[in-house]
Amino acid sequence: MEAAPTNEKEYGGGAGAGDVVEVIDSGGGEGWVDEEEKRRVEAMRGILEKQDPSAKEVDDLTIRRFLRARDLDVEKGSALLLQCLSWRRSFVPNSCISPSEIPNQLADKKLFMQGHDKLGRPVIVGFAGRHRPSKGVEELKRFVVYTLDKICARIPSGQEKFVAIVDLEGWGYSSCDIRGYLAALSILQDYFPERLGKLLLIHVPSIFMTAWKVIYPFIDNKTKKKISFVENKKLKSTLLVDIDESQLPDIYGGKLPLVPIQDS
Repeated sequence: MEAAPTNEKEYGGGAGAGDVVEVIDSGGGEGWVDEEEKRRVEAMRGILEKQDPSAKEVDDLTIRRFLRARDLDVEKGSALLLQCLSWRRSFVPNSCISPSEIPNQLADKKLFMQGHDKLGRPVIVGFAGRHRPSKGVEELKRFVVYTLDKICARIPSGQEKFVAIVDLEGWGYSSCDIRGYLAALSILQDYFPERLGKLLLIHVPSIFMTAWKVIYPFIDNKTKKKISFVENKKLKSTLLVDIDESQLPDIYGGKLPLVPIQDS
């Protein structure tokens, strides 16, 4: 599942060979790698504020996520964040997506908020078999932004990522939506980079692998390393590695009831 590591570059590109890259925040939280990373964030802020005045409202942690998403390449990280700022103004003009804009997606009852994992990362549970492609990709894209905004708002101080459990029980061709999956993936990778901490795919039917082969090439290397397929016979034990029983969904042997995304 893991892809080959990307090549490192000098400043203006990825981390140079002489840079110290010891991560001091193993949970993906607010710690800095080293002074070099701070310097790159400052350089990136200079580029951003020069090209888009609204970037002054962007905090350093957000800049760092976009920087890390491009392997500490200042120019590429800046381009990605500038693209995001422009997209956000256009796609979310009112600063957030209202439930009234996504009635069909919410009616499916396919996404739920669910406690936190052992690192404090909020957990979201999705039921892919309840998705219906006929409801349109534009509303789905709004639903993805609504969901990611919601989950990111629940990320506590000291943490920057979330965990997703995608349950594929009942998934079939009537649920398959390659166009929708790729649209959601693009939003996650381009506009919410370094937010996903782990993605656990459970109850995976063999038929799903046909769709997976189409989707996989579009997943970037960093995201690929965060995805795990869970064996049915090891479901609860695998989930308990990351999530305490008190925070695990009751349908998987835990103690928390599922809460619909719109009610969380």
